Amino acid sequence: MIKVAKFGGSSVANAKQFKKVRKIIREDASRKVVVVSACGKEAGDDHKITDLLYLCEAHIRYGVSWEEIFSMIENRYRSIKEDLNLNVDLETEFAKIRSLMKPDTPTDYLVSRGEYLTALCMAEYLGFEFADAADVIAYQYDGEIDMVRTQQLLQEKCQDGKGIVVPGFYGALPNGVIKVMSRGGSDITGAVLANVMDADVYENWTDVSGFFVADPRIIHNPMQIPRINYSELREMSYMGANILHDDAVFPVREKNIPINVRNTNDPENHGTMILCDCSELDEKDPPHPITGITGRKDFTVITLVKSHTSGEVGYLRKLLAIFEEFHISIESVPVTVDTFSVIVSTESIDRCVYEIAARIRTELKPDDLRVEDHVALVAIVGRGMKEVPGMSGQLLSEFGRNKINIKVISQTSDELCIVVGVMNRDFDKAIKCVYDRFIATEKRKNA
Repeated sequence: MIKVAKFGGSSVANAKQFKKVRKIIREDASRKVVVVSACGKEAGDDHKITDLLYLCEAHIRYGVSWEEIFSMIENRYRSIKEDLNLNVDLETEFAKIRSLMKPDTPTDYLVSRGEYLTALCMAEYLGFEFADAADVIAYQYDGEIDMVRTQQLLQEKCQDGKGIVVPGFYGALPNGVIKVMSRGGSDITGAVLANVMDADVYENWTDVSGFFVADPRIIHNPMQIPRINYSELREMSYMGANILHDDAVFPVREKNIPINVRNTNDPENHGTMILCDCSELDEKDPPHPITGITGRKDFTVITLVKSHTSGEVGYLRKLLAIFEEFHISIESVPVTVDTFSVIVSTESIDRCVYEIAARIRTELKPDDLRVEDHVALVAIVGRGMKEVPGMSGQLLSEFGRNKINIKVISQTSDELCIVVGVMNRDFDKAIKCVYDRFIATEKRKNA
């Protein structure tokens, strides 16, 4: 068996966390490939190393001294080295980075040094080989990862069967120039390596024990999700459950490799298993109809009414084209016979809402045009909902019983996700009422 284990920033924040990682790795000999993020926060008022590196880059760009900030970075790694009695030559690495603290140094190189330094320390501490991501993760010039070349490079590094530690978050273009991923990209690094190694499991170690049915900040001690399929994960991640980087799914889904999200601080907890198909397990242990409840606040709904549009070819296309011209991503488009609502994030449209409204009035000549802010979208996700007749009706009844006004509702034919629009002020209340009716009540019955 082969496992790729990725450890996030909180899992490598200091020497104490390094010790937890080593214990986890030593307990399972199949964990031969380890991916690490840059050191995260040690405490609430602390700074992530990557944030400090971005801050250094900004100081360099504006000609402001970066010395104090970089000293904070150096001190963090020196502390890890001293506490763990490592021999890694950090001073040489610091000197090299310092020598490149110049305006013409690529940002991607500078901000990737957190993962690089963390991986150097972790490799020595585990007794593994260090494999620089620049020598393993191969990018094409179009920005796509070259999976074939990456596989070749990784196989060369793993020839002797010894474990390796790879920095997350970056790779290199064919000319050797460092290229970083979007923030949280270490998840993607782990997924790519799991793909090219044909791993049996991709373990993603973080500071939470997998996914929960609802946000613990809204629901006290919510139920943990033992397993979830990739489609449910995409729905929940997009709507706010951001435990795993969205793009980390695709490399492993391609080869049907399970993702196991686990907690470095609670390694005995089995976390959440993300699978292509949960049906075989569901037959033995049927899940709740609802897998998860999540959502986001602060959407704007633009609604236009015009008689006889149902017979006008291209009317909806003309409406959506206006938003495209302003580069506004559309969340949803609820439609009735003569009414169209376009839902977008308030943040994306704030700068141009009046211009868009004017264009709609001029080009589409609606009978009425309304703009409403402070709308939240609540997503109820579950592969089991299609097995429950009248599920949508039960949800709507529960909202009505709790005096929550529904602004919009959207559901696709696969019945995987029902999205309900409510006012921002009712967001927490909406999640609580769904959880209490469909999760907590069932939990009490089975207790």
